[in-house]
Amino acid sequence: MLINVYPSLDNPTSETLWIFSGSSTANQGGSLRTSTVGTGYSNHDSWQFSTPSSGNIYVANKPSDTNFQLSPLFTSSNTDDIRLVRERIPGGGQTNITFAANATNTPTITIGSGSRTISHIFMDDDNINDDMGIRVSSSLSFFGVSSWVGSGIINKPIGDFLAGTFHNGGTTVIHPNFAANSQGSLRLIVNSQFIPEPEEYALIFSLFALGFVFFHRHRQKKQRQQALDGKGAGV
Repeated sequence: MLINVYPSLDNPTSETLWIFSGSSTANQGGSLRTSTVGTGYSNHDSWQFSTPSSGNIYVANKPSDTNFQLSPLFTSSNTDDIRLVRERIPGGGQTNITFAANATNTPTITIGSGSRTISHIFMDDDNINDDMGIRVSSSLSFFGVSSWVGSGIINKPIGDFLAGTFHNGGTTVIHPNFAANSQGSLRLIVNSQFIPEPEEYALIFSLFALGFVFFHRHRQKKQRQQALDGKGAGV
């Protein structure tokens, strides 16, 4: 299961864009809590990070046992963020693997036969293995495999986080949770740059293709020259 975090293109100094995708094949039983009763770490709806930087993820304005509201992206006024995400929905514009089928109006988690809106993100800096988790619209007791989908906005800027790829599970204490029954099955990717424009992907691909053509032609020319040199040496 994957969470991608980007600076908001509309409000980069105050907001971040969170995009959920993926699923887990691990059967887990437990319960998801709401923001009103969901302070404190629980391996049923939270996880700990082990890498990079010894599990540290918060670098400024470090949170202390706090639930941050996750507002659905598509009900916000963030027009640039909406445009970039919508352009990556299959059938709705450009698509790449990161955004495929995971931009819906409301961030939602499904476990077994139950689904809930992801309403808040829990954050806590404990200086050992920083904690994070989800809080839902109404509590959910569950057993089964899990998946989540959707995108939302949080009033916390990208500069408060360490950029990088983080995996669940501490180095000395591993807490299985709703996402997995083993370390590393849940990933959080914090991106310090905005979501690239679709044209940027096209430009990068074009440059790569052009470079390949030049390389291929150069290689063919070198092979022909070597062949001619070989014939000359045999005369």
